[in-house]
Amino acid sequence: MNPRPTNPRPAPPPSLAPYAAAPASSRGRLHPERESRTRDCFQRDRDRIVHSGAFRRLQYKTQVFVNHEGDFFRTRLTHSLEVAQIARSLARNLGLNEDLTEALALAHDLGHPPFGHAGEDALKEVMAPFGGFDHNAQSLRAVTRLEERYPAFDGLNLTWETLEGVVKHNGPLLRHGGKKKPLPRAIAEYVKVHDLELGTFAGAEAQVAALADDIAYNNHDIEDGLRAGLFTVEDLRGVPLVGPIFKRVGKRHPRLNRARLIHEAVRELIGAMVEDMLAETRRRLAAARPQSPQAVRALRAPVAAFSPPMRIRMKGLKEFLFANMYRHYKLNRMTSKARRVVRELFRIFLAEPECLPTDWRRKAGGPGTRATAELVADYIAGMTDRYALDEHRRLFDVQARTS
Repeated sequence: MNPRPTNPRPAPPPSLAPYAAAPASSRGRLHPERESRTRDCFQRDRDRIVHSGAFRRLQYKTQVFVNHEGDFFRTRLTHSLEVAQIARSLARNLGLNEDLTEALALAHDLGHPPFGHAGEDALKEVMAPFGGFDHNAQSLRAVTRLEERYPAFDGLNLTWETLEGVVKHNGPLLRHGGKKKPLPRAIAEYVKVHDLELGTFAGAEAQVAALADDIAYNNHDIEDGLRAGLFTVEDLRGVPLVGPIFKRVGKRHPRLNRARLIHEAVRELIGAMVEDMLAETRRRLAAARPQSPQAVRALRAPVAAFSPPMRIRMKGLKEFLFANMYRHYKLNRMTSKARRVVRELFRIFLAEPECLPTDWRRKAGGPGTRATAELVADYIAGMTDRYALDEHRRLFDVQARTS
């Protein structure tokens, strides 16, 4: 039997649009370095992120389910790879710099502590007297301070454009009307040494990476929630966008088994969101006609966005997931335990910094001080789920070995 003809090969990547980040025009790095002979600056950023310890630890950090809950659920690492795939595809279609977009997608969760949002909520609570905790700021801290790999500097010495995208993953750092948000210390320190415009949106590549994050986690949380039995395909019937697509796939493939039905429906959902985002972004670019990355930053609204109807549909999906997944009693029990683990680890290390591992203990201040609190937050934020559970067991189970 002759194989069916394949589709034509995709066109080669287009040249960069005028509003894209060009490597030759990068604002550079804080610490001067000789450039690579084989990679441009944004490719080098991406590779440094992939080789970092913080990136490797994402393999054992929760996306929604705690790592040991099952091997088939997504982790921060698999999520980051899925975001990078979507982001790179979006960037290619918009004439943006794919390498910078990919670097930002891979870096966006480096600062997340163990146990997902439960761990972050617990760190925010215990760090409130010491300046608070923010995972975007922690991502910046990881790539500018905590990674210790190079002889001449701490961190990864990433380009200005990559660091800007990490800091502004959720948008500008000023509220509308010019009122400043309280800046986490890691970001405040970064602002002092870089010419960072607090009130502007990031470049188009960072905006695209942030939307790819929305697309990935919304759709893959549907898949993981169905796999975990937290809700059923029938429960999704009334959810905007999702229900009609599942119904359409079911009609088109009436004998499809459940697993393939779910995969095909989620695939179509991702495609629908991607196509909507591309159409709306192209419309905004055509209206604004930015001729440089700085022109994108100077706009009063993002150039990358979903259409208003899609935003309404995605809001309905998030409401469904919040009610039926993120607040499901099984997850509530798991996240309650996770919050207790983080709180108790923080409190014992803050009160007794001599319990920290040797390398960390040498950097600690006195018990209860802000310097020690910040160090302990760094230590806990870098933990994987299972390492945090092991540390908790070593410290609170009198029969457990201490090392």
